[in-house]
Amino acid sequence: MAGYRKLGRTSSQRKALLRNQVTNLLYHGKIVTTEAKAKEIRKIAERMITLAVKEKDNFETVTVTAKVARKDENGKRVKEVVDGKKVTVFDEVQKEIKKDSASRLHARRQMLKVLYPVTEVPAKAAGRKANTVSVDMTEKLFTEIAPKYADRKGGYTRIVKIGPRKGDAAMEVIIELV
Repeated sequence: MAGYRKLGRTSSQRKALLRNQVTNLLYHGKIVTTEAKAKEIRKIAERMITLAVKEKDNFETVTVTAKVARKDENGKRVKEVVDGKKVTVFDEVQKEIKKDSASRLHARRQMLKVLYPVTEVPAKAAGRKANTVSVDMTEKLFTEIAPKYADRKGGYTRIVKIGPRKGDAAMEVIIELV
């Protein structure tokens, strides 16, 4: 008996399919798929959420000083002439950054092995590449999803049957975050 469902695909196709569906489940909150796929997705998604819940508060906030180029009202860098050369003017800025502990960094990298990068396109600027925003799924897991499930011991997903598919009569389900 295998420890997982093969889903009628090669290992690379199966891995890509499951990664894609887990990423979409965590991004959108629910997806429609077949029952066999949903049971496999559930295992991976719950493992990701468990990692996030365990490590959600495992960081320290550090204040650092950074040099940032000064910009004019048009957003261009301000330059001044020093010894006959044009040199960019820099300002020192205090920034607060989150410094992950070793275990949180490891959890983040484990998540990145599974989750695909997500690019969000705003509705008003559809079709324009310049207006797209890259979504950090690991950060979304740590900041939005993990606090929601902090007091829960597991069972972060729900599978609801919605009936057989018309073409091949495969049982379709909705898998959603509880």
